[in-house]
Amino acid sequence: MSPSGLDVSSSALRLLSTELRRRRVVIGTRWRRLNTGRQALLTLAHLRNGHPYAQLAAGFGIGTTTAYRYIAEAVEVLAALAPSLAKAARTASAKAFVLLDGTLLPTDRIAADRPFYSGKHKEHGMNVQVLADPFGRLLWASPALPGAVHDIRAAREHGIVDALTEIGSACWADKGDRGAGGTVRTPYWGRWDTLSAGQQAVNRSHAKIRALVEQAVATLKSWRLLRKLRCSTTRITALVQAVLTLHLASSAA
Repeated sequence: MSPSGLDVSSSALRLLSTELRRRRVVIGTRWRRLNTGRQALLTLAHLRNGHPYAQLAAGFGIGTTTAYRYIAEAVEVLAALAPSLAKAARTASAKAFVLLDGTLLPTDRIAADRPFYSGKHKEHGMNVQVLADPFGRLLWASPALPGAVHDIRAAREHGIVDALTEIGSACWADKGDRGAGGTVRTPYWGRWDTLSAGQQAVNRSHAKIRALVEQAVATLKSWRLLRKLRCSTTRITALVQAVLTLHLASSAA
């Protein structure tokens, strides 16, 4: 597999290769079946295209267990580089406002796994909160919580409302965050025909602004692995953070 067949930026590949090289020096690795560049390419192929371990192992000439171990190591390295909420809030403070939205990353959980079932989306998955700038560019993605967790609870558990309120950053959110308080703005609640003309106008404006956050969600899910997760739910946060790191590295290039 070559870089030309993979839809990722060269800056993302360089970042991961460099960080893996640094890690090998720290832990004293003498020899590996793959050099850091190939290990980075292996990981990016898994994250971007969602290729299973067995397929990747065959393509790279290594065992399936080795492929899993190499990818897990690289994901850990990338996740450690992801910006914290505090750092994202500082970035947000320079923006006119930020956009907040919750999305569900589908999993293959069975029907009995009620904590992972989202009534809103009617499927099993993990709740991830996303912050975007006024142009819909992804700034931050939260740790993953079970799909049954409502957006407002997730926002509070992650400390998003407090972080944005502390810096005075206006935040546009949807009805799922109604009652969040702080600087979070949500549309007026109620059936359309019960709202006043002024409230309807506000809600139309709110919806137009909020539509941009869908770009950030789409950016996250452009990494095919996140469209249908088949791993342990305990690994999903690291995968999301790894993808966030790679996206920001590509955007900064």
